[in-house]
Amino acid sequence: MTLPAHSEPFGGRLPSADDRQIANQLRQILAAHKAGDATLRLQVPEERQPVEITLTPAMSDLLLDVLRHVGSGHAVTLVPIQELLTTQQAADLLNVSRPHLIKLLEQQAMPHSLVGRHRRVRAEDVFAYKAKRDAERGQALDDLIAGDADLI
Repeated sequence: MTLPAHSEPFGGRLPSADDRQIANQLRQILAAHKAGDATLRLQVPEERQPVEITLTPAMSDLLLDVLRHVGSGHAVTLVPIQELLTTQQAADLLNVSRPHLIKLLEQQAMPHSLVGRHRRVRAEDVFAYKAKRDAERGQALDDLIAGDADLI
């Protein structure tokens, strides 16, 4: 999907009230026509003849998820999994400071490469680190809750 030249992606700004309303309407239409794991076929009117678009279940779910976030007023940025990220972009995805991310890279918590003097991290590696970190945090929380239950 290509954005008009005058439009800035939602990653740079919050969706407007109109954007949110349109996203919610489109999400409701798509959700109403989606049947479980079946493919979703849409007809889009064109000047000459309607065009049929087939969305796989994975594509439907992704589109519905994006529309849900936009409809809720959240800024959305799509990051290709093979994208090389700057340390600031990676830090933003992990919701940590850039110096903290640099420390993680120096501790080899995730792979990175050097482009000249600048570190680059693959988005895939950032997401894998985030999933591992979140799982460890969840386990630690479960352990705390279990320990708390023993005190009662």
